[in-house]
Amino acid sequence: LTPRTNQQKGGTFWFASKETCSRFNANQLILYEKSLFFSIFYFRIKSIRENSILLLNYFLMLLLQFSTSHYCRKARLALGYKDISYEVKNLTPGLHLLEIKPLTGLSTVPVLLPEIEGQPQAIGDSTQIFKFLESYRPDPELFFSDPQLQREASLLEDWLDESIGTATRFVYYHFRAGEGKGIDPSFSSQAVIKVVRWQYGINPSAVQQASDRLVNALEILSHRWQPGPYLVGDRLSIADLAAAALLSPLALIPQYRRDHPWLFERIGQIHQLCSEALPPGLEDV
Repeated sequence: LTPRTNQQKGGTFWFASKETCSRFNANQLILYEKSLFFSIFYFRIKSIRENSILLLNYFLMLLLQFSTSHYCRKARLALGYKDISYEVKNLTPGLHLLEIKPLTGLSTVPVLLPEIEGQPQAIGDSTQIFKFLESYRPDPELFFSDPQLQREASLLEDWLDESIGTATRFVYYHFRAGEGKGIDPSFSSQAVIKVVRWQYGINPSAVQQASDRLVNALEILSHRWQPGPYLVGDRLSIADLAAAALLSPLALIPQYRRDHPWLFERIGQIHQLCSEALPPGLEDV
């Protein structure tokens, strides 16, 4: 078969040459032409499908966040592990309410805007973002199909969210206002730290309670993370991402770096698995 251009109607069409006709009878020629047609049709559909996948990846999700928030880091780890393209928009604490309150009814970040037709407009709360990403892109998995393992992972993630993440915040901002002030002594940085300490009621008594909570938490986590690489089961889960994100601010506090090297080694490994930049203090891991 040879291509010829139809000058009147435009486009290229295929015609059988005399040599081809001499070797095939009419029925064979029809079968030959049908085979060629379906081959062209198949590769055309395949090309359309591949281009559609590329087009879907072109549309970026948008993550509304505070740049220093360890809860926002938790969402970024999940996005990275799922290999989902996204952009971030850093909000100003206080003024962020004007943007996220109408979207989610919440006052907290992170907030994920999928910006994809047929998907929710906005997802608030890092745990809900985990669930959305798992349904949107199931592979690689962060949730277990085994109900018992998933229940264990969810309990750990909830405990880390509600108790340990808060304890980390208290200890971290207390350090930044005192011994760690030299990390960034600028007026703007210290003003933010002062506002956070006031907002959450961070005082010496509350910091001591938070420190005690972290002692117990790190002992529990050491029994899981030191013998093996995962907190639950034999692969990465939402529990690992929560721990790696919510304990990451401690990397700037020398006492924790000195007493718990295994913790920061694992935090660094998980960040690398998720293609996320290492948190401050772990650049040397």
